[in-house]
Parts: sequence; C-alpha cells; structure tokens
Amino acid sequence: MNEKYLKILEFDKIQDILSTYAISENAKDKIGKLKPSTRREVIELLLEQTSEAQKMIVTKGAIPFGSIYDVRLKAKKASIGSILDAKSLIKVKETLRTARISKSYVEQFEDIPVISSISDNIRVSKSIEDEIERAIISETEISDDASTELRRIRRQMANEKQSIKNKLNEIVTSAKYAKILQDTVVTVRNDRFVLPVKSENRDQFPGIVHDTSSSGATMFIEPMAIVNMNNHLSALKQEEYREIERILAYLTSIVGEFSEEIIYDCEMLEELDFIMAKGKLSVSMDAIEPKINQDKYVRFVNARHPLIEKDKVVSSTIEIGKSYTTLVITGPNTGGKTVTLKTLGLLCIMLQCGLHIPCDIGSSGYIFNNIFADIGDEQSIAQSLSTFSAHMTNIVGIMNEVDENSLVLFDELGAGTDPVEGAGLAISILDTLKEKDILTAATTHYSELKNYALTVDKVTNASVEFDVNTLSPTYRLIIGIPGKSNAFEISQKLGLSKDIIQRARDTIHTESIKVEDVITKLDKIKNEYEEKKQRLEKELEDAEFIRLKLENRERRAQQNSEKILEEAKNKARSLVEEAKNEADEINKVLNKLKKSSDYKNIDKKMNEIKGRINTFKDKYAKKKEELVKSNEKPIENVGVGDIVYVNSFAQNAKVLSVDDKKNEVVVQLGAIKMTLKKENISLEKKDNDTKSSKSGKIMKSKAQGATTSVDLRGMDLETALMEVDKYIDDSYLAGLEQLTIIHGVGTLVLKKGVQSYLKKHKHIKNYRDGQYGEGGMGVTIVTLK
Repeated sequence: MNEKYLKILEFDKIQDILSTYAISENAKDKIGKLKPSTRREVIELLLEQTSEAQKMIVTKGAIPFGSIYDVRLKAKKASIGSILDAKSLIKVKETLRTARISKSYVEQFEDIPVISSISDNIRVSKSIEDEIERAIISETEISDDASTELRRIRRQMANEKQSIKNKLNEIVTSAKYAKILQDTVVTVRNDRFVLPVKSENRDQFPGIVHDTSSSGATMFIEPMAIVNMNNHLSALKQEEYREIERILAYLTSIVGEFSEEIIYDCEMLEELDFIMAKGKLSVSMDAIEPKINQDKYVRFVNARHPLIEKDKVVSSTIEIGKSYTTLVITGPNTGGKTVTLKTLGLLCIMLQCGLHIPCDIGSSGYIFNNIFADIGDEQSIAQSLSTFSAHMTNIVGIMNEVDENSLVLFDELGAGTDPVEGAGLAISILDTLKEKDILTAATTHYSELKNYALTVDKVTNASVEFDVNTLSPTYRLIIGIPGKSNAFEISQKLGLSKDIIQRARDTIHTESIKVEDVITKLDKIKNEYEEKKQRLEKELEDAEFIRLKLENRERRAQQNSEKILEEAKNKARSLVEEAKNEADEINKVLNKLKKSSDYKNIDKKMNEIKGRINTFKDKYAKKKEELVKSNEKPIENVGVGDIVYVNSFAQNAKVLSVDDKKNEVVVQLGAIKMTLKKENISLEKKDNDTKSSKSGKIMKSKAQGATTSVDLRGMDLETALMEVDKYIDDSYLAGLEQLTIIHGVGTLVLKKGVQSYLKKHKHIKNYRDGQYGEGGMGVTIVTLK
C-alpha cells in the first residue's frame, strides 16, 4: 500500500504508540517497518499472535523481559576468533538470561500454540550464562574467581602494595625527611608510588622524578628504596593483564562455539517482544480480534478511533458492503464525518497488520489490495495548486490505481469549486466506482449527493448526529438517514432574526426544502425507534434473565429431589442387606442343628435363634420408625393443594389427593410422589422452622467448602450461569465478602452474560473487572452484600 495514504490515515501514530511497548531496538525497528499484508494466512497468524499475547497479559501478565541486546554481530565475531570485551560478554549473558526466563514463563500457559512454538525454539544456555556471571563483575572489573592464576597474581600484588606502603610510611614519619617533604602523603604518578618533595630539596632526597607540580614548587619522586618493589608490582600488573586477556578469550570461545544458537535465541526474543507489544496495545485499547470475511464487506461494531482519548471517544457502528457499496456521509461541520472516514480506514489497516482493533465482538473486516484516502487540505503554494486542484490531482491518481478489491475514502468530495459542478463531478466519480463494485465512503454537504444516495441502488446515506438544543454534535454515525447542515437552527439559537432566517428559507428551492423536511421527519422517527428499541432490548434482557433463573432453579430442585430419592434408596438397600445377612446367619445355625446329634442342646439353640429374630425385628421396627415418623397429633382437614410437612423427610410437600376412608394422602415432594398416612404428616413449617435445626450444619458445611473463586472457562453461557448462581448462594451462606469469577477473555460472550446476570442478583453489592495482577479482563471481582 502507498505510504502516503497510510500517513493520511495516521497509521504512523499507531506505530509510534506500539513502539513504546517494545523493549528491544530491533522490535522497535520492525514496528517502524510494519506494513499491511494482503495475504489472508499471514494476517490470521499475526492476529492469532496478538490474541495469545492479550490472553497472557490479562491472565498472568506480559513476559517479564529483562535486557534484550542485539548480540548477533558479537556472536559472529566470536565464532571467527575475535576476542570480546567484558561489556560485550555481559550483553550476551543478559540476553541469554532473558531468553531463559522468557521460555520458562511461556511454559506456564496452555492454549497459546503460536507463542509456544516460538518459545520452544529458544535454546537455553545456562552454562554460558553462569561462566560469564562467575568471571565478570562489571564492564571494568574481572572477578578474582575467574581463575586460580588470577587470584594468585592479585594476592601477590596486594602483598607488594602493602610492603611499598609500609616502606613509604617509614619515610614520611622519619624526622630526617620532615623538612624535605612538601606533604606527608603517598600518591601515584605513572602507575608508581611517589612522595611530594620540595623542589629546593631535590638533591637531599635520592630517587626518580616522575612529575612536577604546575607551580614547580613540588617534585613527585619515587624513593630509591622502593624502586625494585615498584618494578616487581609493575611486572605483576603485566601478568594480571595477560591473564585477563586469556580469560576473555576463553569466554569468547564458548560464545563462538554456540554462536548460531545465540543468534537464533536473539531473533526469537525479538519476535516475542514484538508480539507482546501488540498484546499490550490491544489491552490498552480494549481491542478485539475481528473476523475476516471473504464477502467483501466491513462491519465494525461500536468502532472507536484509537488515537482519541478513551474518555472522549464516541463509538459508532460502521458498515459498508453487502447491500450497498457506496456510503455517503452528511452532517454539520465538526460533527465527526472525517473522524468516521479515518476510523474506517485506520482500523482496516490495523487489521491487515495483524493488530487488534478497538471494536466490540461481532466485528468483521475484509482484506483489501489497497486503501486510498483523499482527506484534508491538499493546497500547495509551491506547485500553484488550489484546494480543488490539489484534491482533484489526488483523485485522478486514485482513479488510475483502484481495482475491485480497493477501499476508497473521500472527504468533502467535489468541494472547493462551483457547488453545481462539484456535485456533478462527485456523483460521476461515485458512479464510476460503484460500477466497478469498489467499496467507497465519501463525506459531503451537497444535497444532490443526498438525493443520489436516496434514489440509486447500492448507494446509501449516513449522517452524524447533531443536538440542536446544545448546538453540539454527538459524533454518532446513523446509517440509512441523510444528515442536515442545521445552519438555520444553529443561527436561530445564536440569536439571528427569525425574519432573516425565513427569507433564507424562501430563497431555497422547494425541492430542497422538502428534502430537509423529510430528513427532519426521518430523524424524529429514528429517535423514537431507537428509544423503543432500547426499551425492548431491556425487556428482552430481563425476560432472558428470568428464564435462565427459573431454569436454574428447576434444575437445582431436580438435582435435590434426585439426591433425596437416592438417599432413601440407599437406606432401603442397607436395611435389606442387613436383613439378608442376618437371615443367612440364622440359616447357617439351623443347618448345623439339623446335622447335630446333640438333642439336649437343640432347645437351647432354638431359643437363642428366636431371641436373635426378635432382636432383629425390634431393630427393624426402629429403622422403619426412623424412615416414617408419626405425628403425635394427626392433622385434620387436609385438602388438595395444601402444603404439609412430611416428618420423615423434614420437608414441606404439596397434597395431590386425599383418601379419608384409608386415612391416606398422596403428596408431591420435589420430583417424588408418595402415599403417606395422615399420622405421618403435620402442618406446613415456615422457612425459619425448617431451617432452624439445620442452619448451623449448613452454614458450617458451606463455610468449610467455600472457595474465593470459580472457573467458568470452557462452559457455555447457561451452564456457567447455573454454576455462578450456586457459587454465589454457597459463598453468601459461608459469609464470604469478595469473590473472583474467572471467565477468560475469548469472545467476551461469557463475560458479558455473567456481568448482565450479576446486575440483577439480590446478593450482589457491586462488581468490577479485574485489575493487573488479579486477572485483568479475564476475571470479574464481585463484592457480596
């Protein structure tokens, strides 16, 4: 795409913002060279990278990059035998450390295949990192631990220095030299220890002169007593230098051995840095990954211009394609027409660069071969071009280059010349582009273009709203209705005489007045429609909430009734099993008795068996009583539809039928129908009565099992809402104050559904999006009442 049009649409400013999120200079350079792609597979890969980075950032944060240096040239030098200095080796170490940490951080995440594939290619070289860390302290200092030889040399140097200082201290403290010395300090000249001697006493102090003060009053002399000691120290320093060179050569050889891996790691780090920058930009703009369609249309839902501050930008849904290929935007000056054009063009460019766009879910874009824009004042004094001529020169260039897969944007098409001729030219240009099936959006003030859009197929009007009462634009784009200039209304509000305004109206052709009246009526109808639409959407949302709530309750009631039935079955099975075991034991004893010849003990054994049977019958009778508890005072006057209390289940139930002859009732308990004697039911118990005996246990149980978060990722909306409803109830009973609902980012459907549900929940005090470190956009933080 032509660099000129990218700049007109201010893509360079997006690049500047994106660059601030990058760490490495090469990633910044890559951003500076970023251009829209026309290959679908490339764009989809770039968008997937951005989505994965966004997911990482909102869940756990961005990759914690340290220093990323471009050490590729240094690695190449090392591979051909050059020796790297300490500064270069430190940069290699820091880059390798960043690569290792980045790889480890990415491994914590699942479902980020693109970023993981890049991270997997990083070859961790901890041994090189450790060797350089052990040997080099800073750019100017090599550690004593770098080698045993270096430690030995430095120990000898320290001893020699101490011997020299001791000898010099003897001289400066001697009374013999008190009047000869200028000062009793030891200093260094030419890397050798010297003493300051008065110039006039030079002959009285044997030694080598190394320097003289600027005034000439002092000479810096190396005493003869320490010349040999200084010579020895200089020799040790030469040994130290050679050993350091050997150490640097050794470290460089290691770097050279793994130069290809280091170069590759550097490239992978820069790619991760670039991807993370895209993710950070997406999060900062509340942007989403749009769909890419092949049907040549654009639909950006609640699109926001990315360069306007969040608290000031007004969102508008921009659509073009499908039923119409040409969009004519009208409305007052400073109403947002040009911003709408720029938003459309800029978001298409961002999409084709693999960047997320600041829109809502449901947005879709098309891959254009070229995006052309004629926006702004193109007047050129240097080339003697008027505004009209400059625009027309630009338009001629566009008309010569467009193809059917282009997007064309015109601002004030045909302006700057005679209105009649300008309108005629504008209609002709739009017609030519329409015949070639080229998507085109144009802003204008010409009524002729409004009429053109009303009467020609595949062309539609759009307008930017203007509030006449406040004399200010709302910046909202309304597709399907032409806009008004509102010149008369604004003038009247500002105090212009009604007579003058009426005369102005009289000078306008009747057809133009009718068009303006139609626009006014359409605008009124549109506003009424919008109000009704908002009310219906609110009612639909409330109805949907009630439906989900009722379904949720029904499911939970079904689950509870199934649980009760299962418990009853388990108790019955337990009793049957116990009876069977006891019968088997008695049968074994009887069989033994049959075979026994001990007639004297048969009666005794039989009595024992009868005792066991009676004991079991008593035990079974007790179990039965536990299952069906009788009421001390039977209930009277039970009717169909009454709510009664079932003693054995400690729950209320509804009476379905009554049989007074048999003294029985049929009741509905959850999903269970059962026949009971009247003695086994009592009057309905209120919630406080039925809960009083259980509330302590329930509260204790809920508190013990309560957690501060619930994870809904992977669930559909209805299942998630059921889980949220149960989780909130349990948390409320457990006395928790703050909860975390993890829904992820994805398409935001789950997040919006959950937050819509939370608005109406009676236990919710407030809720908010998670902050950095809490999970960001991927979680909702809830505060209970």
